[in-house]
Amino acid sequence: MLITEPSISVEKLVNQIFCSRKITRNNQRLLMSLLLSKDGLTSEEHSYIDKIFERLQRGLIHVVE
Repeated sequence: MLITEPSISVEKLVNQIFCSRKITRNNQRLLMSLLLSKDGLTSEEHSYIDKIFERLQRGLIHVVE
């Protein structure tokens, strides 16, 4: 599923990834763009990143094209 909405929040995108249990290349690019466009990350955003990596490592989220 492609996400093209430029004003999507990090929280909404992460929740979509968690619900679908998949992360697409588009999701990855959008997440990186959202996070890198900020001056700094909140503790909540750091937590989201940690949870994504943890779920990827445990096989709970799959990378899809």
